[in-house]
Amino acid sequence: MEEKKTSPLGTEPVGRLMVKFAVPSIIGMLVSALYNIVDQLFIGHAVGTNGNAATNVAFPFTTACMAVALLLGIGGASCFNLTMGRGDRKRAGYFAGNAVSMLIISGVVISAVTLLFLTPLLRLFGAPDEVMPYAKEYVRVTALGFPFLILTTGGGHIIRADGSPGMTMACNLTGAVVNTVLDALFVMVLDWKMAGAAAATVIGQVVSAAMVIVYMRKFRTVQLTRQHYIPDLTTVKRIASIGMASCVNQLAIAIVQIVLNNSLTHYGALSEYGENDPLACAGIVMKVNMIVFSVVIGLSQGSQPIESFNYGAENYSRVRKAYILAVSVAASISLAAFACFQIFPRQILSLFGNGSDSYFKFGVRFFRIFLFFTWLNCIQPVSSTFFTSIGKPVKGVFLSLTRQILFFIPLLLILPLFMGIDGILWTGTTADLLSGIAAIIMTLAEFRDMRRLESEAMQKKSGR
Repeated sequence: MEEKKTSPLGTEPVGRLMVKFAVPSIIGMLVSALYNIVDQLFIGHAVGTNGNAATNVAFPFTTACMAVALLLGIGGASCFNLTMGRGDRKRAGYFAGNAVSMLIISGVVISAVTLLFLTPLLRLFGAPDEVMPYAKEYVRVTALGFPFLILTTGGGHIIRADGSPGMTMACNLTGAVVNTVLDALFVMVLDWKMAGAAAATVIGQVVSAAMVIVYMRKFRTVQLTRQHYIPDLTTVKRIASIGMASCVNQLAIAIVQIVLNNSLTHYGALSEYGENDPLACAGIVMKVNMIVFSVVIGLSQGSQPIESFNYGAENYSRVRKAYILAVSVAASISLAAFACFQIFPRQILSLFGNGSDSYFKFGVRFFRIFLFFTWLNCIQPVSSTFFTSIGKPVKGVFLSLTRQILFFIPLLLILPLFMGIDGILWTGTTADLLSGIAAIIMTLAEFRDMRRLESEAMQKKSGR
């Protein structure tokens, strides 16, 4: 039980720990978001609206990779920290090793499936005929990088759980710098267009993944051997059950993206905007919003080791402090982003190239209406990760489903029937409002349960 007493996760001030773990996590998440933003910037200027629409159609592939990476990465990290919090160092190593092995295996499988079924998948994801050639050119290359993307993202969580959040940040940041430099060279100088942007992305991912592999050979907390990396069904099932909430949340985002793309194409063709402009605008707006959500998710991931360890050690007041701090900062940043989206939507769109009057008209309205309650929805991902961190994956999964599946998709199928393409805009803001309220209710209930456990523990001590 020595680990419980000496670990800084159980003794250092929560605010200091949040800075230590959340800041590198935020930077890592921002870097991941910027991978897509950088491609979008160069493609928007070098290729145009159809190129931007193509990256939007391709985005569900990236989201699916992120889902698997979070399933195994956050699941493995949470299991590792919960087990270390209980003082079982020997068992903890198997969670870290198995998670890394499954990250690599799943990446290879997803890459192969994508390349085998590329055309039908792109059609399913909403690619119009004019956009299809650009999307094919882009995904044929990026699919080769899926194993490296998944290992980098998921492995970063394992490294953070090992007490090295700075290394996670370094892995992501190095890859992003490589991607940005090569994007400028391949797209703007060599004029390789879509394929050039994709190649730059893959090379950056390879560099980041190589750094993860090097780190895993010198794991700090426990010594990992070959035995730890051999997949064990019981261990993998436990990892997957804990990481399921974050995975489902990403899969829900992918499903929403697919339905949203098809709806934008269909109702856009029936409106003054046409089928391509709404698709391109939505892709830009969603990826810009991802920058904000990267900060929010980074905060939630930074709180994960603190919440997991202290819940395992039955130090519930520190669990609550970590959650409240993460939510408070997330809400402040989201409110600042909300103000920018309301005041400067056209200026933000202009960063990604020129477009027609209808292109900017739709983009401005999409920013202002679709993201109106994004400042409240920030509570949902922090709360979902909170439930995962304390070993309650069922609640985490349910909460991760609220915004995307329970609210967004039904509204997306119903509102446009009465409001046309405007119904799509109001779908986002309504789903954000409802999911934020659900997160608040569930978290307050969990806090009451924690206080009850604290009271019972105090009564037992006084009874002795």
